[in-house]
Amino acid sequence: MASHPQRALQRALQRPGRMMFLLAWIALAALLYLYFDSQLSKRHNPNQQVAGRVEGAMSEIQLLRNRHGHYVATAAINGHEVVMLVDTGATEISIPESVAARLGLKKGRPFPVSTANGTIEVYQTRIDSLSIGVLTLYDLSANINPGLDDSTILLGMNALKDLELVQRGDTLTLRKY
Repeated sequence: MASHPQRALQRALQRPGRMMFLLAWIALAALLYLYFDSQLSKRHNPNQQVAGRVEGAMSEIQLLRNRHGHYVATAAINGHEVVMLVDTGATEISIPESVAARLGLKKGRPFPVSTANGTIEVYQTRIDSLSIGVLTLYDLSANINPGLDDSTILLGMNALKDLELVQRGDTLTLRKY
């Protein structure tokens, strides 16, 4: 039988061992979370790093379709990173109210718009610059939409009208001349 000081020493050594075991499991769980979160993010937005090319006055980017069949890309509005969904059914760029607040966009006059969910009231605003990879558009009208729940901006036809769109397979090429 171990003496009292030996048992105390064994217990004292077991506590740090248990704590290290617990910390190792927490670290493993955190790493797994980060890995799978990154994988899910890439499935939603396969265009987190948009590559492109510039030849003279022409600039071009290519977007890959996500698993839901949409073209989602990381972009920048007035230098701030955002996520956009190419939406040829949207008349104008539509920015969720929470994103507009983060970007410091001012609410202009309210006006009604028709959406798939009925008529809602949005607010007029202006964007100084919108960049997706090497493509940059300037001085664009947009609306601040309190009805959009997530943080994805809808890239509407007022921006797309200045671009050439070519879809082949799972790739959408956008060109600006």
